[in-house]
Amino acid sequence: MPPSTTATANKRPPVKPTRSSHRSTLSLQKTEITIHVYDLLPPGKLSNTLWYFGTSLLHSGVVLNNKEYAYGGHDRPGLTGVYWTKPLTLPPGGTFRTEILHGFTLATEAEVDSIIRKASEEFLGTSYNLLTKNCNHFTSYLCERLTGRPGPGWLNRAASIGVALPCVVPREWIEAPDFETHGNSSGGGLLEGEESGEDEYGEGSRMLRGSDEVPRLVGQEGQRGGMRWGERGEEMGNKGKGKARDEEGRVLPRAERAPTS
Repeated sequence: MPPSTTATANKRPPVKPTRSSHRSTLSLQKTEITIHVYDLLPPGKLSNTLWYFGTSLLHSGVVLNNKEYAYGGHDRPGLTGVYWTKPLTLPPGGTFRTEILHGFTLATEAEVDSIIRKASEEFLGTSYNLLTKNCNHFTSYLCERLTGRPGPGWLNRAASIGVALPCVVPREWIEAPDFETHGNSSGGGLLEGEESGEDEYGEGSRMLRGSDEVPRLVGQEGQRGGMRWGERGEEMGNKGKGKARDEEGRVLPRAERAPTS
């Protein structure tokens, strides 16, 4: 008696996936998108109060494939201000506050790289503005390009208030105390170029000195060297008077100066 159609079908060997279907499966692998948030005000009652109300001066970076991407200002025309560091490398004067899992992207590695390159063209170092185009604007932009959802609005609440009410916003909400002098009760600070050992750049830069993963501008990874945050701050234009400034002349905290090479 011939076997039934059902029995014959059950004995058929499984269909092996084709190469194209294998590629489709790989393309569906998720890439996690995480936001790291740092407080740029010196630790204390002011920073804790502002953090509680969501109005502190914050720095943020987007972590993708074990690289943390952020944006800062510099004075070199035509050069991006987007750079990457090893995740959780503290910016000068910064204190880590929180980690946010923003979501996932199904984009391939090549597609992610293309999005980052386009973002680096949009966010040039000379276009940096503490109130209207800062690191948190970059975080929101990159998150939206990757997931369709911008980053949390509260990251930039201090800047938004500064735009709407520039006359009543405390200076510390917009411009963090210069890292070399904050916490110095005498009001003094280091002279430009003065050697002071490990404390000159703070805990975050001590981490960088012991690692090859110094901050690097996107597109400049193949170049030798790399610079710590703000090393060229004293060179940024005649109007700088020894301080790195944004496009409207505001002094930049060290954490908001893109490292250049």
